[in-house]
Amino acid sequence: MKSLDDDNSRRRFYKRIFPRESGCPVELEQVSEEILKKCGGVALAIITIASLLAGNDQQIKSKDQWDKILGSIGRGLAEGRTVEDMKRILSFSYYDLPSHLKTCLLYLSIFPEDSWINRDRLICRWIAEGFIQGGDQGIRLFELGERYFSELLNRNLIQSGYDNEGRLIYCHVHDMVLDLICSLSSEDNFVTIFDGTKQSKMNSDSLVRRLSFQNNMSEPNTHWVNATSMSKLRSITLFRTDVL
Repeated sequence: MKSLDDDNSRRRFYKRIFPRESGCPVELEQVSEEILKKCGGVALAIITIASLLAGNDQQIKSKDQWDKILGSIGRGLAEGRTVEDMKRILSFSYYDLPSHLKTCLLYLSIFPEDSWINRDRLICRWIAEGFIQGGDQGIRLFELGERYFSELLNRNLIQSGYDNEGRLIYCHVHDMVLDLICSLSSEDNFVTIFDGTKQSKMNSDSLVRRLSFQNNMSEPNTHWVNATSMSKLRSITLFRTDVL
């Protein structure tokens, strides 16, 4: 995990929360320093918490809200970084999401680590799965999906990827975020990952809804999966390490 010095940490934190302000309000300076200390200079943690504090309505959250987030972080990363400490910080942003964005984010666990995911194909998958509903006031489902995608980008839960002409066409999920959503997805039986490399444990056949085969697809270790016994199965996705 990349670390930043104190000045860079503070600059990145404030820029995300107060993009149109002269700086941090006096009443938030102390709690800001305490939050930054718990982030331990880890860039992903800083951006995650800053995105949570920034909100969506351009309104600065109250000091009580800042204090609540500070208390929720626990010991943070200042006393030694562990995967579980980082996942705890990342989980705040996940649980702050509206339900439709939680579903769209969890769906990204279907893709292998280090994948660059085509934005338009992803939105089409969301629509096919029924994650995008409504389209009120004449808004097309795809346009609504673009808004969902942009919201996940704004919250720094996914990272953007551009083509040679500067067009946004891909997204990427940070390894730590992917670890979190894979864990949550498994707990909820949202996506079941069969990874020939990691020997992932399969959920009970009757609970499997979305099945993702990843990595060693050339190995003869996937033939035993009997999809006909998976009464709730909605989709099967296969990935190869050499073709993504």
